[in-house]
Amino acid sequence: MSQISIKEKAPLQGELSPPSDKSISHRAIIFSALADGRSLIRNFLQAEDPLRTLQAFRQMNVKIDDKTPNQEIIIHGKGLNGLKESRDIIDCGNSGTTMRLLSGVLAGQPFTSTLTGDKYLLRRPMKRIISPLTEMGALITSDNSGFPPIKIKGGGLKPINYISPVASAQVKSAILLAGLYCEGLTTITEPEKSRDHTERMLKAAGVDIDIRGLEVGVRGRAVLKPMDITIPGDFSSAAFFMVAGSLVPGSEILIKNTGINSTRTGLMDILKMMGANIEFHNMREVSGEPVADISVKYAELRGVEVGGELVLRAIDEFPILCVAAAKAIGTTRITGAGELRVKESDRIAAMASELRRMGVSIEELEDGLVIEGRERLNSAVIQSHGDHRIAMAMLIAGLIAEGETRVEDTDCVNTSFPGFVEMLKGLMKR
Repeated sequence: MSQISIKEKAPLQGELSPPSDKSISHRAIIFSALADGRSLIRNFLQAEDPLRTLQAFRQMNVKIDDKTPNQEIIIHGKGLNGLKESRDIIDCGNSGTTMRLLSGVLAGQPFTSTLTGDKYLLRRPMKRIISPLTEMGALITSDNSGFPPIKIKGGGLKPINYISPVASAQVKSAILLAGLYCEGLTTITEPEKSRDHTERMLKAAGVDIDIRGLEVGVRGRAVLKPMDITIPGDFSSAAFFMVAGSLVPGSEILIKNTGINSTRTGLMDILKMMGANIEFHNMREVSGEPVADISVKYAELRGVEVGGELVLRAIDEFPILCVAAAKAIGTTRITGAGELRVKESDRIAAMASELRRMGVSIEELEDGLVIEGRERLNSAVIQSHGDHRIAMAMLIAGLIAEGETRVEDTDCVNTSFPGFVEMLKGLMKR
């Protein structure tokens, strides 16, 4: 089992470019594979999760060139009806995005597929996609009461108007992808707006998509156009450095080429409420996504109370938000994060457990946490719970702790951010 220790404590200075956006990398592979013709993907995230999606389409007879001189990905799309049944079970590894979005695609295929994953993914519930996809006509079975592995016998789908009990981009995307295989209009309505990368990419591919507030509809049997896409830097990856720069005295960093899609930037809004010194520069659009450079300077943070739509827009950043709250002056109350009980780990319980090891006073709520900030954290041996975001968040916590902090089981970091520790240490060189 791998482990990483944080000993050095120095201001963070300099510039960095975060790894490419994981969510967009997954979707670029999927929509390019379903398009008619050759698509070009620049700046694809070469990390374990999106590579699982890439391998899945290879198994379904899609030709993918990823050994190009400029590390570009070329996908020779097969169209909506050109996929072939995989000879082997499709292993999604740790990637819930791979499993849930692929399920939408496979629901429309006239063959049977089986999806599995690692021990952590096998604990993640799939009923939230099984229910609507079954309603559309797919036959989906699970021998583990709605948990993976799942078997999907697709084809013969009909459109539905689905009212989702949760705001989830993965659920929404699975339904919209399945809707591509239906005659007529498929709609999904969410209780709050989740990230919209799927809608943006469907529109870029020429699909008839209708967005009305919290309702998104897609008209099926479209012909998807091939794409030429450059993937921006991942805001969720940049978030660790935004918090680190805000917490470590004397820090001043510039995070370049980062996606700032408004459905993803809740953490920045929360940090500004807490008093952070964070600004956007050089704002522009890249392949239909807003992008900017983000400057961060050290600031004393104050506790805040946040919930609802704002927390939804920061749902992936919850672990590093908890670290910011642990150092903020006063009390921070975070609610509306019940979705995190079923992520790679139970992120609410895990962050409460690990920050308590560092001396932080925390009250655990059903859908969030109440965190009492303190001036300095204690050193500790931390468990990642096999969750890449918890591992990275607790390494940042180590920067503001006394002595040496050790985080165990850190191989999971490679699912989204290979080179994270090297980039962090590079900013601490004087």
